[in-house]
Amino acid sequence: MEAVQRRQSLLVFFSVMFLAGAAAVRAHIGDFDEHWERRAAAAQAKARESYDPDPFAATDDFNMAVHKSLDRTNITRRELVQLGARGLRRSKKLGPCRATNPIDRCWRCRPDWAQHRKWLARCAKGFGRLAIGGLGGRFYVVSDPTDNDMVNPRPGTLRHAAIQDEPLWIVFKSDMVIRLNEELIVNSFKTIDGRGANVHVAYGAQITIQFVHNVIIHNLHIHDIQPGNGGLIRDSPAHYGIRTRSDGDAISIYGSSNIWIDHVSMARCADGLVDAIMGSTAITVSNCHMTQHNDVMLFGASDSYSQDSLMQITIAFNHFGQGLVQRMPRCRWGFVHVVNNDYTHWMMYAVGGSMHPTILSQGNRYIAPPDLAAKEVTKRDYAPEAVWRSWMWRSEGDLMMNGAFFVESGTQIIRKYSRHELIRAKPGTFVRRLTRYAGTLYCRVGRPC
Repeated sequence: MEAVQRRQSLLVFFSVMFLAGAAAVRAHIGDFDEHWERRAAAAQAKARESYDPDPFAATDDFNMAVHKSLDRTNITRRELVQLGARGLRRSKKLGPCRATNPIDRCWRCRPDWAQHRKWLARCAKGFGRLAIGGLGGRFYVVSDPTDNDMVNPRPGTLRHAAIQDEPLWIVFKSDMVIRLNEELIVNSFKTIDGRGANVHVAYGAQITIQFVHNVIIHNLHIHDIQPGNGGLIRDSPAHYGIRTRSDGDAISIYGSSNIWIDHVSMARCADGLVDAIMGSTAITVSNCHMTQHNDVMLFGASDSYSQDSLMQITIAFNHFGQGLVQRMPRCRWGFVHVVNNDYTHWMMYAVGGSMHPTILSQGNRYIAPPDLAAKEVTKRDYAPEAVWRSWMWRSEGDLMMNGAFFVESGTQIIRKYSRHELIRAKPGTFVRRLTRYAGTLYCRVGRPC
């Protein structure tokens, strides 16, 4: 009964906050007409529905999945008996399954992944675990890499696929480089699945996920993204309107929920690599490889936008690599679970924020740069120590190398579980194994990825 009352109180609070910030939700929409008003209201209702009132239980569920994955051998004795001689010869021919974390183990060991692509939708973990993308829809094959018409996109293009109202599982006919002339506005219930092709979204505008839900972006290269100029852009089969200049992120998540970004390689974008703002929640960013960038990830765009208290994001199994400077991530408000990532490079700091976000850092590897002034993993902005000392930023099982150190704050995390029920993350010593295949995968039909 107490849990129900607590959830109802939270939903009332967030409803008031959304109404108070209505004027702030219009960014990049030149004409906030009835279409966008309806879409924003529906997205906000979905975000409130997706909010988890017990985020620590979600982190424990994630950690349990990692334990089960690592405790299981590739082929058990029972499986060897079941395979028999013929099956074992086939297993050796295909090679051992090299999936090293629970998300990958869910699908990568299957040589028939191309015939069962939609199995992927069962594999998300963390706060974005309920993202189903285009699971309920048909396959759409992108055969044309061009992007010449923003209002009437040509069938066969990524833009034509992404704006459809129906659920779609979007795949690619062949290798291609897609240069978006303006931001690509993705509709709800879409999976963009680059497996089986070498797909680059590059040298043009960003991917925008705005006021929608249930989107999966998987196995793409996204790099060298620039701001779009704006103008008339179609966002659904029945609507187009004026958009203002886009930021130049790799992926911009705006007022959206149930989003999963997995096995994406990102670099060199004009703004951020992944930004999640304006009440976005229920998001997982996993198995990604990020390089050559300054402001990597921004979660919450404004200290004054308290609606981002709804934000819940999992950052897991990612490799933060060469040429990164800061914001891995930078958080405002909300709850961010940073777990089992490999931080091999940063120039200023790794994890930062303002406006009292909860940041739970578990089982990461932090390798500090040579610069003595940049050894600290954390950075607090716009608050004196007397204020930020109450923010809950905790480090559990992180591996600190080359002088790295994490400045904790807030009270000790107290969960309502016994010592035997509490699931701790796998420690940072396991991170090289868990992130070994971060980034875009090379997937061949008929073989495990």
